[in-house]
Amino acid sequence: MNVEWTLALLIALGIGSLIGLEREQSESAGRFAGVRTFPLVALLGALTNLFFPSLLPIVAGTFFLLVVIAYVSKIVLEGDVGMTTALATILTFVYGAMTVHSEEGLTLAIVLGTVTAAILAVKDPVHDLTDRIGPTELRATLKFLIIALVVLPLLPDEELEVLLGLNPRFVWLMVVFVSGLGFLGYVLTKILGPQLGIGLTGLLGGFVSSTATAVAMAEQSRQRPALTRISAFATVIASIAMFPRVLILVAVVAPELVLSLAVPLGAMTVVGGLSSLFLWLRLRTDQEPSVTLDNPFRVRPALLFGSLFAGVLLVVDLFNVVFGDAGVYGTALVAGTVDANAITLSVSNLAHTGVIAESVAVTGIVLAVVVNTLVKIGIAWVLGTPSLGRLVAGILGTTSLIGIGTVWLL
Repeated sequence: MNVEWTLALLIALGIGSLIGLEREQSESAGRFAGVRTFPLVALLGALTNLFFPSLLPIVAGTFFLLVVIAYVSKIVLEGDVGMTTALATILTFVYGAMTVHSEEGLTLAIVLGTVTAAILAVKDPVHDLTDRIGPTELRATLKFLIIALVVLPLLPDEELEVLLGLNPRFVWLMVVFVSGLGFLGYVLTKILGPQLGIGLTGLLGGFVSSTATAVAMAEQSRQRPALTRISAFATVIASIAMFPRVLILVAVVAPELVLSLAVPLGAMTVVGGLSSLFLWLRLRTDQEPSVTLDNPFRVRPALLFGSLFAGVLLVVDLFNVVFGDAGVYGTALVAGTVDANAITLSVSNLAHTGVIAESVAVTGIVLAVVVNTLVKIGIAWVLGTPSLGRLVAGILGTTSLIGIGTVWLL
């Protein structure tokens, strides 16, 4: 017996069993199909494509007709018009046929079969997420996805003189990537819902916008002074989340800088994390401040960040030519007061292309991160209570000194 054929047929049965098991456990299939039917459907597709490939269109057409008849019968007998199980049945037949088509088809069938089962299994969480997302957020998300998926491929992938040597596709790709990180954090907060702990809320808020989280916590400490300590905890956690986020950005643009940056940013993360843990252990309240995060996947903020990123990229390059390393550091200090992402991506790109030294890029990124961290301290002092300002300044101030000291020693 051909081993490859046997393995492919067993995988087809496995894919069908996986999907059928999910349908059976969810009790969504009813009389339509179950844990026995789906493996047989996958086996039908595999055997037909393996031994009678010329008959595959006829068998597929006949099978699809049977699915339609069964679907109509389910509507009549059960009054259920849901098409999910019917579509899953058709896909299972297709996956079975793919397993014996080629090695690529076998691999793709395994991946898609697993993804299909996962999609079927997350029905309740997906519906809950849909209920939490309002129409305004949905429209904003769809607009940005259109811009990201349609506009990005159309942008020229070359340095244009009219844009002072900027690469439009690279600039927009970085915009999509940064916004995507924020959107991931935002979606996680929506999935986990209002029961999300303040620690994880602050962490995810740091990926969406650590500045917005700091402002929200400062305002709530004014309104509810009893929550000052837990507001400080959330502010610090959100600020610390910026450090691994910066490493992710650098890893995408200039992976050769990651190891050098991991030391100062890692030290800042550890010190800040331990200090936050100490603060959390001293909390004596069951109340938690709420953190309302706006959808970061919007067009206007994305365009603003793209403009900021392009401007910082040009300024860093120009100042590096005119003032050398000091120009890079000066730009990092100024840009860090507004946004650490733009300067991180700009400096990383220049280091990756050999325009500036790696050591200069590492120092510039840490300077921007430290300045941005100090901005959070300013927000806590100005917008929050004096107690909030002292707590945040004590932890984030120490964290910033650790970062500067680590870079200086290295």
